[in-house]
Amino acid sequence: MNQKAQAPKVGFVSLGCPKNLVDAERILTQLRTEGYDVVNNYDNAELVIVNTCGFIDSAVQESLEAIGEALQENGKVIVTGCLGAKEDQIREVHPKVLEISGPHAYEQVLSHVHKYAPKPEHNPFLSLVPEQGVKLTPKHYAYLKISEGCNHRCTFCIIPSMRGDLDSRAIGEVLGEAKRLKNAGVKEILVISQDTSAYGADVKHRTGFYEGSPVKTSMIALCEELAKMGMWVRLHYVYPYPHVDDVIPLMAEGKILPYLDIPLQHASPRILKLMKRPGAIERTLERIQEWRRICPDLTLRSTFIVGFPGETEEDFQMLLDFLEKAELDRVGCFKYSPVDGAKANELPDPVPEEVKEERFHRFMELQQKISARRLAAKIGRELDVIVDEVDEEGAIGRSFADAPEIDGVVYLNGETTLKPGDIVKVKIENSDEYDLWGTVVR
Repeated sequence: MNQKAQAPKVGFVSLGCPKNLVDAERILTQLRTEGYDVVNNYDNAELVIVNTCGFIDSAVQESLEAIGEALQENGKVIVTGCLGAKEDQIREVHPKVLEISGPHAYEQVLSHVHKYAPKPEHNPFLSLVPEQGVKLTPKHYAYLKISEGCNHRCTFCIIPSMRGDLDSRAIGEVLGEAKRLKNAGVKEILVISQDTSAYGADVKHRTGFYEGSPVKTSMIALCEELAKMGMWVRLHYVYPYPHVDDVIPLMAEGKILPYLDIPLQHASPRILKLMKRPGAIERTLERIQEWRRICPDLTLRSTFIVGFPGETEEDFQMLLDFLEKAELDRVGCFKYSPVDGAKANELPDPVPEEVKEERFHRFMELQQKISARRLAAKIGRELDVIVDEVDEEGAIGRSFADAPEIDGVVYLNGETTLKPGDIVKVKIENSDEYDLWGTVVR
């Protein structure tokens, strides 16, 4: 009997954001390294791990439903991830769950697995786990998590209570992981954390070492080192500290992608103060204009909340005015949702649901026009495009302006001979509110 048949099967369900995905990849890597057979179904699995999200109420509900389904289909369930920080809430709904652990509790999850499905005898000649580990993303892009936790205390957020304060990974460890991913064929690195621009602040930006050379623990030094590896480098969740200005020249020089994901959340100084966010929105506009002067190709993505407690029509109009002036390329919008444990729940003057809904639609309508205008300006240009998928109709890829899953795509109709991970030069011929269409330049 071969080892594959003897290996205990562990079912795995992962919900939530890219940061959760990285946690999942680490657990999967270790399980596979230890010889477990990880499956994405419940059939014949000795137990099921559910990696939960607990950021907003709808995510909590989705996580609880996933746990319930795993219990019904399999019966043996281990829970981890953000919602795991609220053990009482899970036990109240699902008392039969075997074990519960919070986010980034890798060792705890593995010890729980060992308890219910003993570790198989490992045979390195039969279990050749690739050095870079197991990835849940396609082979050509990967998330690189550089820190855990956050030092901010935004009133709508409970991440610090779930994931703790900022805890930066050692720069040598981060760069070592990036190099292994590069060697495994990864073409695009997506740098993520709760607060990417704060990287290293908790260790006073001390000097670490990578391949024998000193490297400062900072976002700028990290970007410069990643740029040397020859991959696309994309920055996510960048809080707009003053030193973010220093990364724009790297983008203008083509060292990292001219793409910045900055969660601004609102534009009314009063609402920003209630959110405990930086409030100098005029200064933000000036910086955006300066960034675009230095790097004209810069793509800006942001997220905003409408219907925050106390938001008046005047506050909302300030947000719309900001959108008009800032002309952001990619924007996500959320209707405020009370999160269990968030300080914002205690604020007076909640906004009625129908007003939230109406403001959400007005916001999205305006942003669609802005997005359509900015995409139409790309018609006639030649852009590098990374291919994500290919079928009988053609290929779908992304330009430097598009992060996977959350932004638009570039359609390459008829291009059936390309492969995922190919980077090709494309002439843009058409656009709509979100996507582009083009032809490969040969």
